[in-house]
Amino acid sequence: QVQLAESGGGSVETGGSLRLSCSISGDISSGDCVGWFRRAPGNERKFVAMKNSRSYILYTASVKGRFTISGNSTQNMFYLQMDSLKPEDTGTYYCGIQRGYCSTVPTAYAYWGQGTEVTVSS
Repeated sequence: QVQLAESGGGSVETGGSLRLSCSISGDISSGDCVGWFRRAPGNERKFVAMKNSRSYILYTASVKGRFTISGNSTQNMFYLQMDSLKPEDTGTYYCGIQRGYCSTVPTAYAYWGQGTEVTVSS
């Protein structure tokens, strides 16, 4: 059984930075994908960024150049460095694991953490 735990959320002003962490317990392989998703108030969970340990990385367009995903399955830790934050980045951030391939579709992910709250004020 794989378990995930996010941390690092908080409240910042526009232009600020936060670093989210996703701690993973259990076995994951280099081909498994770790994704970060955001759920804004009243909205569905939406893709933000993902990577596997084989150097595949993808970002949604709105965060490209501002967010950086890192980490690997050897350490069982993944991170999302968020810079130049905007109010529209506000929401609950979740990390999830998809076995064997990477997808931007949240229903493809088998395991999820409980989420960490990010609030960006203008």
